[in-house]
Amino acid sequence: METYTGIPEELKLAVLERIKPTEPEREKLLSIQEELASQVKMAAEKLSVLGVLVKMVGSAARGTWLSGTHDIDVFISFPEETSRKELETLGMAIAREVAKHSEHAEDRHAEHPYLNIIYKGFDVDLVPCFRVPSASQIKSAVDRTPFHNDFVKPRIKGHEDEVLLLKQFMRGGRVYGSELKTQGFSGYLTELLVIHYGSFENTVCAACSWKPGEKIDIMQHSEIEHEEPLVVVDPTDPRRNVAAALSLDKFCMFIDHCRELLKNPELSFFFPVPLLPLEDSEILERLENRKSTQLTIVFKTPDVVEDVLFPQLYKMEQAVATLLKEYEFTVIKTGVWSGKTETAVMLELISGTLPHVKKHIGPPVWVKVHAEKFKEKYQAADGVFGGYIENGKYVFEIRRKYPTAKGLIEDRLMSCSLGKQVHQSVNEGFEIIENAGICRLEDPNFRVFLRKWV
Repeated sequence: METYTGIPEELKLAVLERIKPTEPEREKLLSIQEELASQVKMAAEKLSVLGVLVKMVGSAARGTWLSGTHDIDVFISFPEETSRKELETLGMAIAREVAKHSEHAEDRHAEHPYLNIIYKGFDVDLVPCFRVPSASQIKSAVDRTPFHNDFVKPRIKGHEDEVLLLKQFMRGGRVYGSELKTQGFSGYLTELLVIHYGSFENTVCAACSWKPGEKIDIMQHSEIEHEEPLVVVDPTDPRRNVAAALSLDKFCMFIDHCRELLKNPELSFFFPVPLLPLEDSEILERLENRKSTQLTIVFKTPDVVEDVLFPQLYKMEQAVATLLKEYEFTVIKTGVWSGKTETAVMLELISGTLPHVKKHIGPPVWVKVHAEKFKEKYQAADGVFGGYIENGKYVFEIRRKYPTAKGLIEDRLMSCSLGKQVHQSVNEGFEIIENAGICRLEDPNFRVFLRKWV
């Protein structure tokens, strides 16, 4: 049994020194929030939109944001009786009015449209929402967020540093972020863990013993069962699991990260040394050491947001792996990477080639009707090398349709389940790179990904 020594206070202080916002940083954020709130109100007045309220939500509003991150969530709240169409039209009109003062603006879409702007260096989301009486009566998914704010703010007071430590620790373990690319822990989830367990260290100690099916219900009001590895019932909505986006692998990576920290508490668990891009010579050396087959399917990155793109990439990754297994290729592992211009689906196989011949085993000889049909079919077929009986069954050695994994993918990729935008992009053209050909991809971020891959 491992003995854990706890996390030294000096380590926590050293981490906080690097991640806790300074007083000038806080003041700047506060003043920007006030400016934005005032601009939303003025925009609503200018457009004669009545009943609009402004609410600052998210970590910036709760004091649980990490130094150097400049994200602000501004919710433009409309009366509950507002129609969906009015909310979208008027909400976006107000947002666009505010965006006139910004350096950059971009339309985004969750359940309904919102506007992302860069305002004086801050990344700001202007989000229209309905002002509903409770989180269980929402008309749109974003309507819950103000209730999250109301729940967390009074309970997290005095524990903000604990949340900062947990967030940075999760970042160090590559499990922070609930977007569909990462499938990790959201900011709200980290806050709830600290509220439930009382501190960063208590959370880490508790997580060491988590198993899939772990359930936390702070308000003891859960209404439905959930299947995800971690279930944290939303204190504002008894039907929702706050940890629904967390994948099994990220859940387990966090458990492992916690155990390792307690065995040997070090700064590197919070601030890992950045990985350097692999050089060509290193790629060739590692490929030589592995003696496996590396296949990389490369195509143009579809022009969609990551939350649309990555589920489709994961779907493609699984579909191609299934195709390869169906034709008897042994897949060691799969992965996906996406950059601004190119996207890659990676596959490592024990071998990319198989013998041209394969055994096709039929029914036992004594199952007369089926056995005779099988024998007749293959005796007369092209590409059959010969037939015999083995262990009481007819066996024919037949020519394999796809002796190379590359040929199989080239021929059958478009029949795989790829997702709409990925399918369109792959249909426009794709390339399959084998082994050392991977050196063609020079994007530094891809080369960092490759370092973890091989």
